[in-house]
Amino acid sequence: MKKLLFLAAALSAACAASAQGYYTDAYNPDITRHTGRIAAQRAEFILPEVNGYNVYKADLHTHSVYSDGDCTPEFRVREAWYDGLDVLAITEHVEYRRHEGKMLNFLKGYVPEGTEAINNNIIRRSADERGIQSDLNLPVKLARETARKYGLTIIPGAEITREPIAYGHYNALFTTDNNSLYATDALQSLRNAKAQGALVMHNHPGWRRKSLEHPEFEVKAYGEGLIDGIEIMNGAEFYPKAIARAHARKLFVSANTDIHDATAETYRLQGHSRNMTLIFARNNSLEALREALEARRTLAYSFGTIAGDEQLLKDLFTASVRTKVLHTDPSNGRRTVSLTNGSSVEYVLRFPGQNPVVLKPFSTLMATVGRDKPSTAGDFHALRKDVQKRAECGRNKLFSYIYST
Repeated sequence: MKKLLFLAAALSAACAASAQGYYTDAYNPDITRHTGRIAAQRAEFILPEVNGYNVYKADLHTHSVYSDGDCTPEFRVREAWYDGLDVLAITEHVEYRRHEGKMLNFLKGYVPEGTEAINNNIIRRSADERGIQSDLNLPVKLARETARKYGLTIIPGAEITREPIAYGHYNALFTTDNNSLYATDALQSLRNAKAQGALVMHNHPGWRRKSLEHPEFEVKAYGEGLIDGIEIMNGAEFYPKAIARAHARKLFVSANTDIHDATAETYRLQGHSRNMTLIFARNNSLEALREALEARRTLAYSFGTIAGDEQLLKDLFTASVRTKVLHTDPSNGRRTVSLTNGSSVEYVLRFPGQNPVVLKPFSTLMATVGRDKPSTAGDFHALRKDVQKRAECGRNKLFSYIYST
């Protein structure tokens, strides 16, 4: 009996303690709600203004159920906002839509009997005489309708998708009509995109390949000036040699998720921020964003690494980190300096002859410098974590500077 009484008392105490985590609903007093269930909130990724430009976080390569993704364009927009993005491109595959047959089957009461998906996968073959029947502009329209509520800018686009080794994949951005992109000749598809004023980005240039060497198709595409940008980071893949190509051919660089599932699976549940193309623009209008891409004011962010043009990287670091002399030793002139990071970027600082030092986001650390050492962030060349030109990386060489965060 004593044991039963003790158990009852313990259960009563546990229930009382548990009840403290609830509150009475303001509308219906018969409902209690748990205090731990709070509204979803945006994960901000703060970056400073750089050279008079705002830094917009963008994902220029995403997919939904209207090609081969697992969720709707509306969900993509909400997800992007919660992930801290400002700009999103909806880029469904032109030649591949794996859900098309399922959609027709679901809508069998609305379409003529016997209607089948005829051109849902034409990556390795031509479309039949009816051409692509799906409305490839619809996903962009749906995303834009939702984006108005979140203040996100939607860049219209589509992915021109052919066999990856001999041809590759290319995002057409700032398109006006995705339904007119397709041509049997892949090169003509790129020309069609350019003809409507689109910018063309070379997607994941090393995917499924043994090197980044140009196949014949790419030689022609680049030779005609059809390529405006290149992904140097896609998902967890990083293509260091693509930085050299971007520099030599004057292409904008980007890092994108190419997301098909939920970004929570690939990034947030593992403690990572999603891939971002950092766009340095006057504002987040389509005109300003396009001008920034054409001027190649972009950096690529993926899994804690920021890569791209050396000067733009320096400018971002200089704008992010503020230095201040706290004390000067009168006996030897050595100074104690504080470095304050006002951004969401975690920088790794390397001083000559010392171990690396981590400067966490929105934090300050102290360092000492000699009498004749510089004391401004722009001059602290020793504070950069970079990979020097011609530095060996396995068998490959990195031809540009990379800042890891």
